[in-house]
Amino acid sequence: MNPFELAWVIWMLIWLALSFWSKRTQRHDSAVSRILYMLPLLFAVLLMVPEHLPGGMFEGRAVPYLSWFNPVGLALTWSGLAFSVWARVYLGSNWSGAVEVKQQHELVRGGPYRFVRHPIYTGMLAGFLGSAMAMDEWRGAIAVLIVLASFLYKLRKEERFMVETFGEAYLDYRRKIRALIPFVL
Repeated sequence: MNPFELAWVIWMLIWLALSFWSKRTQRHDSAVSRILYMLPLLFAVLLMVPEHLPGGMFEGRAVPYLSWFNPVGLALTWSGLAFSVWARVYLGSNWSGAVEVKQQHELVRGGPYRFVRHPIYTGMLAGFLGSAMAMDEWRGAIAVLIVLASFLYKLRKEERFMVETFGEAYLDYRRKIRALIPFVL
């Protein structure tokens, strides 16, 4: 197992272990909405694993390979996934894989949430970007764009739920803290 695969396997095991620690759901988005962000994520994951693609689909160098792609990609993958785990742990029992409001939901603004409103997505995007950078193939670049589009769709849904749940407190938080990239996006 290479260091990129190891990072993702460790991340998935941690994510699975933490998934049992969550409050009951009070409100959730529709099944259609969930499909609209989950299917693209699944496709992006399949793009990152070449043995799942027929006939070398989307293979080929995206840009001329540079020797620093692999170590920088590895650092970005591990640090991004670690950041998402920190955010997941910090969010605690308010977490959900779907767009939901939990019973006794709390507005979390500390820890990684003081840098970006959606640090789990930021970390996962960094993980995908780092892995794609090291692979340097079109399929990696396409996967990153798909993940970004899926997360942007999902975070818009979450933002609406948060505004409806927390009102002015969330609007104030949103004015001060960027969604995915500090000071940028």
